[in-house]
Amino acid sequence: MPRVGRGGDELKLLGVWDSPYVNRVQIVLNLKGLSYEYVEEDLMNKSDLLLGSNPVHKKVPVLIHNGKPIAESRVIVEYLDEAFAAGAGGSTGASVLPSDPYERAVARFWAAYVDDKVRPAWLAILFGSKTEEERAAAVAQAVAALETLEGAFGECSKGKPFFGGDGVGFVDVVLGGYLGWFTAIDKLIGRRLIDPARTPALAAWEERFRATDAAKGVVPDDADKLLEFRQTLLRWSASKAK
Repeated sequence: MPRVGRGGDELKLLGVWDSPYVNRVQIVLNLKGLSYEYVEEDLMNKSDLLLGSNPVHKKVPVLIHNGKPIAESRVIVEYLDEAFAAGAGGSTGASVLPSDPYERAVARFWAAYVDDKVRPAWLAILFGSKTEEERAAAVAQAVAALETLEGAFGECSKGKPFFGGDGVGFVDVVLGGYLGWFTAIDKLIGRRLIDPARTPALAAWEERFRATDAAKGVVPDDADKLLEFRQTLLRWSASKAK
């Protein structure tokens, strides 16, 4: 049965342990201090619950709140921020999105930028590169996006520790979800993707983010385990293509 949280709310999260999108939802649930049941899915044999809860995309994460499913990680994060607003209904934890409309729009812009620019490079590095040249091009694409985010960090943080200011915010959560796989990429390419020499503010941010209570135990940090899982996914994809 789903765990019953504040006010009798039942929250269940369908996910896989290594998904950046699942990780970002887990981080927000932790930030909000919300109890929830986590259900690990097998992407090679998806459950009826997942297929019925997200019939359009058939992907994780899916959050089920009092029997009602919500899909897509950024949508779920915003839903949690509204449904469990800070100071409302006994909720704990700060808001993920700013209260100021302009600052909220800026946060949404940069969160979308992360998924529009970092995501395709991340996928290309790990799963789409057939040659070293293709991988190098994907790494260059990721580095360029991160250099842009280095500048965005200064704009959003206003000299404070996180994109969200004093605490973890929307952009922190969206970018932070990728940090587990960045660990694997670092080992794969033999250097840090978030390079302290190129992007010192982001490198310092990464250390702070990983150290937060909300991210500990959620963001994977075992590069070998991630790379082993990557090989499993590549073999499965190859078998499906035959």
